[in-house]
Amino acid sequence: MARRTTMIALAALVAGCAAAGSGVGSPADAKAVRTATSISAADRQQGSEAHPQLMAEFGGAYAGAQAAYVNRVGQNIAVQSGLSRSPSDFTVTLLNSPVNNAFAIPGGYVYVTRQLMALMNDEAELAGVLGHEVGHVAARHSKKRQSAATRNTVLGVLATVLGGAIGDNGGLLGGLGGLLQNNAMQVAQLATLGFSRSQELEADQLGVQYLKSAGYDPLALSTMLASLAAQTSLEARLSGGDARSLPEWASTHPDPASRVRNAQTLAARQGAGGVRNADAFLASVNGVLYGDDPAQGVVEGREFLHPDLKLRFEVPNGYGMQNGTSAVSISGNGGQAQFSTGAYNGDMNAYIAAILKEIGGKANLTPGTIQRTTVGGIPAYYTTVRANSQSGQVDVTVFAYEFSRTSAFHFVALTKAGGSGVFNSMFTSLRRLSTSEAAAIRPRRVDVVTVKSGDSVASLARRMAYSDYAAERFQVLNRLAANSRLTPGQKVKIVTYASR
Repeated sequence: MARRTTMIALAALVAGCAAAGSGVGSPADAKAVRTATSISAADRQQGSEAHPQLMAEFGGAYAGAQAAYVNRVGQNIAVQSGLSRSPSDFTVTLLNSPVNNAFAIPGGYVYVTRQLMALMNDEAELAGVLGHEVGHVAARHSKKRQSAATRNTVLGVLATVLGGAIGDNGGLLGGLGGLLQNNAMQVAQLATLGFSRSQELEADQLGVQYLKSAGYDPLALSTMLASLAAQTSLEARLSGGDARSLPEWASTHPDPASRVRNAQTLAARQGAGGVRNADAFLASVNGVLYGDDPAQGVVEGREFLHPDLKLRFEVPNGYGMQNGTSAVSISGNGGQAQFSTGAYNGDMNAYIAAILKEIGGKANLTPGTIQRTTVGGIPAYYTTVRANSQSGQVDVTVFAYEFSRTSAFHFVALTKAGGSGVFNSMFTSLRRLSTSEAAAIRPRRVDVVTVKSGDSVASLARRMAYSDYAAERFQVLNRLAANSRLTPGQKVKIVTYASR
C-alpha cells in the first residue's frame, strides 16, 4: 500500500491468464489456432493508454538488473508470434509485485511479476510463461474478453466476487465492489475468469510452439505449470497465514495436474530438444526482491505492517489479506474490507462523507451518527450505513483514524446487515510503529547458492527467512521433492533477509 490512493475503474481489457489452471481433455491440433497477423494502430493506442494505469497499480516496473533480462527474453519469444518482426514493438515489463501473475494486453504489452519470476528455475520457463501470454493476444482472446467487458465494467466483475462472499447478485455491490476490490492486480486476475478452457489450451499450444521456434525446450511450460501447481497447494496450506485472499495466477482454474499433462503432450508433439539456460537465469534472478516490498508495507501472517507510514493492524482469524499499491484488501467468510487513505483537511466528518459518496455511487450513501473513540492513542471516528442490495440489506462501515491534522487512514468494511462486528478486533488493532519496530522490518530477497558437500534439503531450508513451512517453501521454490538429493555444485534458490 502506497502513501496515497487512487480510485480507478479500469475497464477489464486486461488479458490475464491462469497458466496452471484448466485445460482438460486432449490437446487440440495446434494448426487450428487462428492468430492475429499484426499489431494494429488501435491496439497500440489502447495498450499505451492502459499501460500507465497498470504500472501504477502493480507497483511499477521493477528497478533491478533483472528487468533488462526479462525484456530481452520476452521480446525474443514475442516475435515468434508473428505479430511483429521487430522486438522493439513489444514492451515487456517486470513488475514490482508480490503476487504470482503474468498477463498481456493488446498493443504488444506483456507483464510478469518478480514473484512469478522467482518461482521459475530457468530461462525456458520464463520464455514459456511470456509466450503463453503473447499467445492469448495473438489468438485474439483479449479482444473477446474486452468485448464482454464493454457490456460489463470492472465494477460489475468485481461485484461478482463480493457477491459470492456475502450473497449479493449485483445492485449495490456494483458500486461498493469498485472500492473494496478495485486495484488492477485483482482486475488482471479476475479477468482470467473470462477465458474458456479451449482458449487456455490455445494459449498453451502457441506458447509451446514459440518455445520450439525460439530454440527452447518445449517441455519448459509444463515444468513451470508443475511449480505453479505446487505453489497453489502450498498457499492453500498457508491459508490464514500469509496466503492472499484472491486466487493467484496458478489457481484461477481447476485441475492443474491435468493442465501439466496437456502441456507435456503438446511438447512431445513439437519434438524433444532445446535449451533451458538455467545458469543464465539463476544468475539473473539472484537478488530479486521476494514477497512484499516494505516500501508498500508487508503482510506477516495476520498482521499488516508499514515501516514508512509507521502503522500496523491485524485481521481476524481466518481472514486473508492482499496488499496492493493503493490499498490492502481483506477477505473472509464474514465480509470484505479495505484499508486505505485519502485527502484529509482536518475535518473527519467530511472525510467519512467523501468516502461513502465515492463508494456508494447511485446508492447515495450518507453517514448517520459518526461516533468518536480512541484506538492506540489515535483519534478514531466510525459510522455504519445500512443499504439495500438485490439479495437483502448490507452494512457498510467506515472506521477512520486521524494520524495528524493533515493525514488520515480508514477501513471500509462490507458485511451482511448486523454483521459488522466481525471486524471490531481489526478496527481496534491499529497501532503506530516505533522507529525501532519500523527499522526491524526487512525485505526478503532470492539468494542463489551453490550446494556444498553435506548440504541437504533440510539444512538449506533452515536458512530460509521464514519461521513456518521453511522446507516446503524451499522445495516449491526449486521444484524439488521432500526426498530429493542435492548434488555438490548444484545451484539452488533460498530466500533470505536483506538490509533495507
